[in-house]
Amino acid sequence: MIQQALATGLLVLGIVCLVEGLAWGLAPSFVERLMAALAALDEGDRRRIGLLAMLAGLLLLWCAKALGA
Repeated sequence: MIQQALATGLLVLGIVCLVEGLAWGLAPSFVERLMAALAALDEGDRRRIGLLAMLAGLLLLWCAKALGA
């Protein structure tokens, strides 16, 4: 059980690194513009965006586990 959870966690971390690396590798200027736009937002808005992203990630992980990942 713990081994499967660890494997799933490593899989998720690997996918996140892959997506982040692709974004920086293929469109670094877009990522920089996106970071500048986020920096222009106030802290509360950035916090809400982060919490929504976290909830979306949790939902995606739950769906993946329900499908047998």
